[in-house]
Amino acid sequence: MVPDASTGSDSRGLIVYLFGPGRRDEHTDPHIVAAWDMAGAPDPGRDPAATYSQLAKRLDHHADLRTRELGGKKPPQHVWHCPVRTAPGDRYLTDAEWAEVARRIVHAAGIASEGDEMACRWIAVRHADDHIHIMATTVRADGRRPRTHRDGQRAQAECRKIEAEFGLRRLKSGDLTAPRTPTGAERAKAERQGQAVTARQWLREQAYAVAAAVSSEADYFTVLQSLGIKVKTRLGPETGDVIGYSLAAPGDTNAAGEPVWYGGSKLAPDLSINRLRERLPDQEVADRPQYAADPAEPWRHATTAIHTAHSVLDSGDDAAAQGYLAAFGDALYNIASATTSPHRAELRAAAKAFNRARRSAIRADHQGATALRKAGKELAYASSEPGGLAIALLFATVHLARAAAKWHEQRGHEQQATAAEEAFRHLQTGYQQAVPPVLADLARRAPRAATARRFEQDVRVALPDHADRILADPAWAALTTTLAHAEAAGHTPRRLLAEVGSERELDSAEHPAEVLNWRITAQPNKRAQAARGRRTISGASSVSATLHPPATPPMGMRPEERGRHR
Repeated sequence: MVPDASTGSDSRGLIVYLFGPGRRDEHTDPHIVAAWDMAGAPDPGRDPAATYSQLAKRLDHHADLRTRELGGKKPPQHVWHCPVRTAPGDRYLTDAEWAEVARRIVHAAGIASEGDEMACRWIAVRHADDHIHIMATTVRADGRRPRTHRDGQRAQAECRKIEAEFGLRRLKSGDLTAPRTPTGAERAKAERQGQAVTARQWLREQAYAVAAAVSSEADYFTVLQSLGIKVKTRLGPETGDVIGYSLAAPGDTNAAGEPVWYGGSKLAPDLSINRLRERLPDQEVADRPQYAADPAEPWRHATTAIHTAHSVLDSGDDAAAQGYLAAFGDALYNIASATTSPHRAELRAAAKAFNRARRSAIRADHQGATALRKAGKELAYASSEPGGLAIALLFATVHLARAAAKWHEQRGHEQQATAAEEAFRHLQTGYQQAVPPVLADLARRAPRAATARRFEQDVRVALPDHADRILADPAWAALTTTLAHAEAAGHTPRRLLAEVGSERELDSAEHPAEVLNWRITAQPNKRAQAARGRRTISGASSVSATLHPPATPPMGMRPEERGRHR
């Protein structure tokens, strides 16, 4: 059961909508199921003599008294509106049950406490099987305004109790960090235009993808504009600095032909200008390290940083962990951008799903996650996709997404835990699609039997408690190839096995040889590092991020314009 509280100033306009046909004739049999006084509330849905104006006047009675005291000015935002909807698949409630729901919601939200004769006037209108609309004028009979602080959160808490008592589907409790859901009008507009998502949702995804790839606030706005998105900044009156911004999707206009703007914070809480600045410090392109000598380095650095993130989640430092989760959310976009394989669709879906898991009520410490964020941004500039190392990175993301789900679950972040689990499933599917040919290729290139027997002895000495399971793992042949490559790169296999085996426990690993294979794959090439250390590299090359075109075309664009946009 989902409540969605908001405020406005037009009581009659809302009444006309509630009792009218709806925007697409979806309102059937609109009528009042509960009110502050059923006998005193005219019901245009049941009484032919009742009018919208009569009902609005009755509801606004105390507001009108307050208006005269204020010298002709109605209190601001004095109309409280809260649709309450059951979850898909729930049974339909009766009018009597919806009446009880309404009374409990207005009590919990502070609109009309039970037994309070001075409470605000309110009505609950049902015009569909699965939801009601609660409307109130927030002026009490004694002229005071009700205390509605955190009304949405309190209404949510009451809905969790109602779900349990009424035998309805138990939804996840939120913490006010979720992005705004599209309105019914936005969804209807998207349907009319044949779009799979609304303009708000499309802009949110583009903003997240761009913020993940760029390294400065100026680049953020520049790249958004290069994608055809309109950008409008708000400047401070004294300093002239940017204090806010709004975005408009290409072709998305209102009835007057003007762009429909969405503020950054209205797209998602962490897309506000202040939250962006916390993780987008100004940084010159020349300051970013370049990996021209070894294109695989960005992938290796990202894998190492994700392993570090896993350790931070276990450290007990919640602020640092939250910072790493935010950086991981950015990294997922860049990994998907850098991937050219067929499993890219699963990576994009994982990045989108993880957006709800990247933030919570815990304030993030972004400084500690600089390495992960930096490594993720380098992937946006990567020129190639190294096969085995790309799979090692994907394997690391699978385990970090699962760890993120457990971390959120332990702290009671139900919505975030669910989102992280969804991201984990997408990443796991992508990994399962990508890994078989890579492991098969490694197994085909396995070293000679004598070398394999030597590596077997190294495993029994370095990891005696896990040796039998490692050697029985179908990925053992692939691991021998990886050990041979590591040995050629300057590593001692026995020492390397002990090191990677101690990074995290192997007891819970279903395929321990596979786990070790990808951990070793991410290790640096020691001989190449030594060679680079003996020579001096001068000069810097500029790079530009290549953001993939959106899955859904911008609103209102003609086919030929979409081609040019891409």
